[in-house]
Amino acid sequence: MSLTGIRILDLTRLLPGAFCTMLLADMGADVVKIEEPGTGDYMRWTPPLIGGQSALFNALNRNKRSVTLNLKTDEGRDLLLKLVDTAAVLLEGNRPGVMDRLGVGWDVLHARNPKLVMASITGYGQDGPFANRAGHDINYTATAGVLGLNGAAGGPPVPLSVQVADIGGGGQQAAVSILGALVGVQRGGEGRWLDVSMTDGAVGWLALAFAQAGEGEDVRRGAQRLSGRYACYRVYACKGGGFYSVGALEPKFWAALCGALGKPELMELQFVEGVQQELAHREMESVFATRTRDEWGPVLAPLDACCEPVLDLDEVANHPQIAARRVLQAGARLPAPRLGEHTEEVLAEVGVNAARLEKLRKAGVV
Repeated sequence: MSLTGIRILDLTRLLPGAFCTMLLADMGADVVKIEEPGTGDYMRWTPPLIGGQSALFNALNRNKRSVTLNLKTDEGRDLLLKLVDTAAVLLEGNRPGVMDRLGVGWDVLHARNPKLVMASITGYGQDGPFANRAGHDINYTATAGVLGLNGAAGGPPVPLSVQVADIGGGGQQAAVSILGALVGVQRGGEGRWLDVSMTDGAVGWLALAFAQAGEGEDVRRGAQRLSGRYACYRVYACKGGGFYSVGALEPKFWAALCGALGKPELMELQFVEGVQQELAHREMESVFATRTRDEWGPVLAPLDACCEPVLDLDEVANHPQIAARRVLQAGARLPAPRLGEHTEEVLAEVGVNAARLEKLRKAGVV
């Protein structure tokens, strides 16, 4: 596997860091979670629980090992530094300044291992007036402008069901940045400290919206090309409560759809504005309301016109494309670890024998 032999120390809690290191672990990296004795990653205890451990934690922490270390003790910090000697990456998710106060900030780690890549995931970044401000995904997407664009025209912003800032701006962006930094190290460079802001990452997802706004286009909520402005790119309610997605942006797809629905007069209204576009919307809504979602399947599937039923979560696994690609069959070499499950194993790799480990346990270091 592409990252086999690369050790990553993960000091983070909750979603962003765990998602990042899951991606890297799936590529073969040896991810060692460094957790506080007794409590560990807070996500471990988030319901629903399976065998006393969170199903959410299990979903994000396959292929990792868990070590408990009390970094507020001298011995705990010393053991972390020994692990740093063996690592290529250290990922942390504390507020700015916490690592320095613990005595294991960037200057200390870089001096110890000049090739180490350190990535710090925070809500707003290491500097700026919001650097130490508390927040969650809804706040970061609100600040980035992502939340404000989500929802129907004239209605309130609607929280996204997938955490764009946590996963996209935090987890994925951190993983991409780490991989780039590792390439630099392999080419002979030194390690780097990566400042990963979830808000910055979410802003990056608005590249097209900012480009459109810069050219004078209307990018208000529900008014963008891909958020309900045109009848050819919308979600339509069907009879009985189901929904169908229509993404017929190209004229050939729109023409095929209008023909199949018995509405050829709408072909010329694809990108008109104002009253005529509202007419196209109403006509499409009325047509889709005549059949159930499943009844539309045989009509629309053969068209190749970018129309698909909107699936509920419990339907996804059985969708023929999802099943064929085995998307939900996690590639777990190791199951998600129990808290501290690999403490003895990992610390033995840096010279801690059984007798010393017992003393460390009694002292509350591990």
